Order: sequence, then structure tokens, then C-alpha cells
Amino acid sequence: MKVGFIGLGNVGGKLAGSLLRNGMDLSVHDLDESLVAGFVARGAKAGGSPAAMMRACDMVITCLPSPAASAAVVEAMLPEMGPGKTWMEMSTTDADEVLRLGALVAETGGLAVECPVSGGCHRADTGNIAIFAGGPRAAVEHVMPLLVHLGRQILHTGELGSASKLKVMTNYLATVNLLSLCEALTTMKAAGLDLATTYEAIRISSGNSFVHETESQLILSGSRDVNFTMDLVQKDIGLFQKLASDAGVPLEISPLIIDIMSDGQRRYGTRAQSDRIIERLEEATGLSILADGFPTELVDTEPEGLGAEVIRSR
Repeated sequence: MKVGFIGLGNVGGKLAGSLLRNGMDLSVHDLDESLVAGFVARGAKAGGSPAAMMRACDMVITCLPSPAASAAVVEAMLPEMGPGKTWMEMSTTDADEVLRLGALVAETGGLAVECPVSGGCHRADTGNIAIFAGGPRAAVEHVMPLLVHLGRQILHTGELGSASKLKVMTNYLATVNLLSLCEALTTMKAAGLDLATTYEAIRISSGNSFVHETESQLILSGSRDVNFTMDLVQKDIGLFQKLASDAGVPLEISPLIIDIMSDGQRRYGTRAQSDRIIERLEEATGLSILADGFPTELVDTEPEGLGAEVIRSR
């Protein structure tokens, strides 16, 4: 199977790396030619353009920063799509756009599957990330031989569009958790608690979470570089807010989070690292939310292995 990968950014580059590491016949494309060159040096082919990649490949994966970017790429590939061709969307994107583009792909006789990932760049780098797969069962089974190299846990979420909705939900929850951890760590520092002890107290308690075990460490070390920027947070929580608004759900926390992240962007830059949001509270209190002994980058130490589908018990 010849596979194309478009979008070699923080997440896409790591996912494409998993395919290359596992011996796939891989072509790549990105607007940053240096990223393409790096993959070519490791054995991949330069794809040239989205249309050329779809023409040459059996399957093309997109992992792009916005719905508009995905739309532009897929629409450029459409003339080359048809029976035997598959588009696999791994971007975090708008479910309505996935459905629109998927319908266009279906008109050509091709297959469309959405497969957004969740679990952080460090786990994408080792193929240990989680994958939500949305689309007809036959289409998901068709791409499963690739998915087991890209992620450790693969959940078929339902028809096309379902995975994108669940993905923006998980990013919304992660953002809620990040902001609540910032408040918790700052309050404990103000109350005289040792922050390393505070970290452990949260870790062994009902307050623990994936976000705490990853992002809190980067906050406390002062690195604050989680490979995820505030503009991407805003895109994702905005998509979640759109889902709620379209469904008539009167959210209260979501608009406040959007306001907080907007303030962070005004202070630190549109593409500032999302963990820098702690600095709003540092500035407001004059406190330093740092502790010794925490890593400056996240490394996944779980051994790499083939992924497997998560089978729902109910």
C-alpha cells in the first residue's frame, strides 16, 4: 500500500514518523519544505502536491491546523480520487466539514475516514496515542492496518463526524483541567504549600488526571512547552462551543474558558504555548509556580507495540 501524509507539524510529523519507522511506502508533503527534506533523508518520498500524492498513493492522510486548510487540500485532491482511493482525516476539525468533504469523496467512489488522535505529542511520537475512528465499519476496517501502527488504542466511534465531535470534547475537557490545575497550584503556593508535595498530593488523589501528570510537570519545571499552542486550543474549544450552541446547550464554563485563553493570547502571543496560561496567575499574585525535579519535556517510556481496537462492552 502506498501512503501519503500531508501536514508534518507537531503531531503530523510524529504520526508520519511512525509510518516510516514501521516500513510503510510513504510520500509526504508540507508547506515547510525543510520538514519534507527531513523525511526524504530518512527514506520517504517527496509528494510534490496534494493532487500528485492522491494520484500516486492508495491512501492520503491529512493532519492540518484548521478546517480551512483541510478543505483546501481535499478539494485539490478530489479530481484524483475514485474507487480504490482513501482519504484519512487525522486533523482536529469541524464535524460538519468532515461530513461535507466526505460526501464529495464518496461521489468519486473513494473512501473517507476520520481518525483524530488524543494523548499528546510525546505519545504520538511512539505510536502509543489513542485514535478515534469515524466512518462506516468497512472503511474503518480498511484503514485498520495503518491505525495499529499509529496508535495503541483505536475506538470506532460511529459514522463519519462522530470522531471529530468526540475529539473536540476531549480537548475541551483537557483545557478545563489545565485551567483548574493552574488555579489549584497557585492557590496552594499562596497558602504556603510546597509545590512538589502538592503535585504528589494531586497525583495520588481523586484530583489526578492525564493533564496533571503531563502538563503540571512542564508548568512546574518552567519549560511550559507542551507542543500545543493557544491558537490551537482556541480552535478546538471554539469547535466544542459551536457543537453546544448548535444543539441548544447553554454552557457556562466554556465561554469563560474562551475568554481566559483569549486574554492569554493578548498577553503572550497568538501562538504562545498553552501552558503559559499559568503566567496570568503568576503576574496577578507575584508568585512563582515552579518546583525542582520536574522534566522540561515529556518522553513516552511505554514500549512501542501494535495497537488494538477498543471493544465497547455496552
